[in-house]
Amino acid sequence: MQGDITIQRLGADDPNAEIVAGWTFESWGHLHPGLTLKQAIEHLKTECGQGGVPSIFVAMQGETPVGTASLIADDMSIRRELTPWLASVFVVPEWRGQGIASALVKRVEIEALENGIEHFYLYTPDQQALYCRLGWQDVESLEYRGETVTVMSRQLGL
Repeated sequence: MQGDITIQRLGADDPNAEIVAGWTFESWGHLHPGLTLKQAIEHLKTECGQGGVPSIFVAMQGETPVGTASLIADDMSIRRELTPWLASVFVVPEWRGQGIASALVKRVEIEALENGIEHFYLYTPDQQALYCRLGWQDVESLEYRGETVTVMSRQLGL
């Protein structure tokens, strides 16, 4: 990862919140039929916690946001018994391949550990290799909202 990339907590009043919501809406809005961009922005702002669950982080190159990741309570309506979740890992396409996603995931893991969370989950349709490299393990493969996804888990603090 380039040395000038920093990762910071996203606040609800941060001007980058709308940009981050736009990324996640464009990437995953199809999983939530009927959701509007305005609703996505408002929901994202409710997930901008002060620490623990929920928390959203943004990777910054100077004043420019280039990626995001979240720690949230619930990310899969058919697996509500699983909590919390690493969610919405996204890097702007021209910034991919530089370790930013890995750094964002590690930042969320630190947030989890600092708040007494040692076990959490994610789901992905196509980034299993990335998460395996970072220590995540497959739990199950299933159909979710029209996509085949892998639910993965991570045990921290071992």
